[in-house]
Amino acid sequence: MKAIIYEKYGSSDVLQYKEVQKPTPKENEVLVRVKTASVNAADWRMMKADPFLVRFYAGLFKPKKFSILGADVAGIVEAVGQNVTKFRPGVEVFGDVFASGFGAFAEYKCGKEDEFVLKPSNISFDDIVALPLAGMTALHSLRDFGKIEAGQKVLINGASGGVGTFAIQLAKYFGADVTAVCSTSKIGQAISLGADQVIDYTKENFIQNGKKYDLIVGVNGYRSLSEYKSALNPKGRYVMAGGGSAQLFQALLLGPFISLRGTQKIIAASSEPNQKDLIFLSQLMESGKIKSVIDKRYKLEEVPQAIQYVEQGHAAGKVIITVS
Repeated sequence: MKAIIYEKYGSSDVLQYKEVQKPTPKENEVLVRVKTASVNAADWRMMKADPFLVRFYAGLFKPKKFSILGADVAGIVEAVGQNVTKFRPGVEVFGDVFASGFGAFAEYKCGKEDEFVLKPSNISFDDIVALPLAGMTALHSLRDFGKIEAGQKVLINGASGGVGTFAIQLAKYFGADVTAVCSTSKIGQAISLGADQVIDYTKENFIQNGKKYDLIVGVNGYRSLSEYKSALNPKGRYVMAGGGSAQLFQALLLGPFISLRGTQKIIAASSEPNQKDLIFLSQLMESGKIKSVIDKRYKLEEVPQAIQYVEQGHAAGKVIITVS
């Protein structure tokens, strides 16, 4: 099969379009013929080993745990292991294959049965493959770490990318008053997704406008913890769902200390893929309560360009890879 592989850390130049061995499903695995995949920040972070902690997961000096990136996958079941009971060849599925070592940027992907769910018949492969990692990150940041409640004032900083576009919609689904922070060109998109207010960060600094929020989700906004704290209500929460290495270490090292000393909470979110939440999100999409926002589409051999584009941080929604 054709796949995009990488054998060392670095820029998108390390990615190679090659012929590799087609995988065979184990007892509890499903072999999926990949129709579409999507690009996430996790892909370029793994590719570059940024932050350095990635190396303790993927390999200290070079990637050893896996060689094919891509966490979001959608396709058609080609074969199943002997212990698989939920799927049969020919059904359409999608999932987050982060736990089984990525691997979506290929013509075939083997994953565990519990990594996949059935694709709704009224949703395209492009739209559904945008959902898993970004949708789960948004859901867990708001519901599990943010403890979102109806009527709260919620600010999404970095509201125009994959996670941000789902976060706006999910925050509205949970009944919040939502403020989206994005650039001038993305204002219309944020409003169309349900944002009650939009702040153009090129013209206004939400830290300095005097407004306070019950929950702030930082997707890719490069702000310090002290700045976020100043924009929170006394019992507010800041949830870091993305950002730079400095922010990550601040949230991990200082967040627990700040949270213990005061009434405000500083939390670094994490997202664990699971079937229950994937089904929940797909049902919301199937019923029209949330939708995917797709910026660009690339072919499998164009994955290096796609990852480079996402790394620049200006994507308006998700970037899709058309595989077959």
